[in-house]
Amino acid sequence: MTLVVVAADPVIALRVSPEVKTLLRAIAQRERTSESALVRQLIETMLRMQVKAGLPRLAEIEKESRDARVYVRLKDDVRVLLMKRAVERGMPSATYLAGLAECHLRGAAPIPKEELLALKRSIAELKAIGRHLNQIARVLNQGGTATPGRQELHAMLKVAEGLRDHFKALLDANANSWRADHAEKAH
Repeated sequence: MTLVVVAADPVIALRVSPEVKTLLRAIAQRERTSESALVRQLIETMLRMQVKAGLPRLAEIEKESRDARVYVRLKDDVRVLLMKRAVERGMPSATYLAGLAECHLRGAAPIPKEELLALKRSIAELKAIGRHLNQIARVLNQGGTATPGRQELHAMLKVAEGLRDHFKALLDANANSWRADHAEKAH
């Protein structure tokens, strides 16, 4: 016995209200066809009308669609390494590979969503600290007294500078992690 595999046509699935479903069933029965065949006819009719109204030809749309997606074959060991790195980054391997391509082609290292959100939250906290420090400085400059003294203010400044340096190092490490296997491992 020989098994023949036939590629199936793409499927479109949708939900409709009970009223639409009842009407569709009634029309399909009247036309002596199935509901699926009727929906296919309706879609094809609407698409033909759109093409007449100026929608690009199917060949043009398919070319754009094919050009937007790239398929790559990887050796098993490279695929395993790709999956490992993607897991370390907490992202799908295709997304990680797209990030590598962007980094290589544009020279800009993408920041994964979780890391970017953490940086944005930290920056918001630093802004709040900065606002408070400005309020304290304003009071001190006007001859007033503030609860934190100069030593405390210098300590807060050192914390802010430390966070700035930490963020810079984090961004540099991120950029380096996207470079060809961290350069030293490539040789």
